[in-house]
Amino acid sequence: MPEANRERKKGVWILWLFAVGIFTSFFVFCVFLVWFGLNGYSADGFSLPGRDKIGLVEITGPIYTSEPIIQQLDDLAGRSDVHALVLRIDSPGGSVVAAQEVYRELRKIKDRDGLVILTSMGNVAASGGYYIACASDLIMASPGTITGSIGVIASWTQYDELLNWAKLKDVVIKSGEFKDAGNPARALTTEELAYHQALVDELHAQFVGAVAESRGLPVDAVARLSDGRVVTGTRALELELIDEIGNLSDAVERAADLAGLDDDHQLLHRRRDRPLNLMDLMEEYLLRRVADGLAGSRGPAGSGSGFHYLWRAPSRLETP
Repeated sequence: MPEANRERKKGVWILWLFAVGIFTSFFVFCVFLVWFGLNGYSADGFSLPGRDKIGLVEITGPIYTSEPIIQQLDDLAGRSDVHALVLRIDSPGGSVVAAQEVYRELRKIKDRDGLVILTSMGNVAASGGYYIACASDLIMASPGTITGSIGVIASWTQYDELLNWAKLKDVVIKSGEFKDAGNPARALTTEELAYHQALVDELHAQFVGAVAESRGLPVDAVARLSDGRVVTGTRALELELIDEIGNLSDAVERAADLAGLDDDHQLLHRRRDRPLNLMDLMEEYLLRRVADGLAGSRGPAGSGSGFHYLWRAPSRLETP
């Protein structure tokens, strides 16, 4: 009997040690998940804490708010293991202020944290998308990338004739001559047209100045290119609007070189809180179609009145 009791106790201890081992392994695994998924980001593969990383920020579609982009930039710039940022821009631009705020934040990060910042252009990086790219240390694009469109646009749909047809009248009580300048229920006066043109010209000059300062180009040279036209990546290289031809992987390797990282670096990017399912795909597709419709067919007026660094594409250059 004593021998049997010893064997039983030995078996119990073995089971306890096995259970403790399983629990410890699970705990360590959870710690790693928390570490690698910190602030909603994950690396492209398994890595140990402290391994050098390059932060990837994707800027896609029309840009009408800066907060989500700035939040990503600050999250990545605040990490001690991130030594460079790569912006992947695939955007026709958006509102003036959103582009300017992201541009300013990038300049602050460069000055404050000393990070290398590099832009990789996708299908389109035009107008406000190009404005943001100018804050980086180096810009790369593919030969067929559509970029440029240095300019400002403000537009709305005038429906005064429709109101007249329906025998409706728009009533406005205002405190000053220009308080309702741009009212779509009536035509612009000569003075109002000049007033809006002056605003557009001022915002345009801000765009030109930012490009000239960031790219190290004469203001006059940039002004000659700033009539709103778009150019290909190949032409942009000739005009010194970008620095090199290359894709996203080229940009990541170039950022690693500029930051002095070895081959063991990793790309850190925002992860989804849950896997994609059919509803996610449908939602993304519908949102993309709505955004494209606002930017391409109706222009900035569809997203609310205002002034925009936005390229109005004549048609889609890609399939969904």
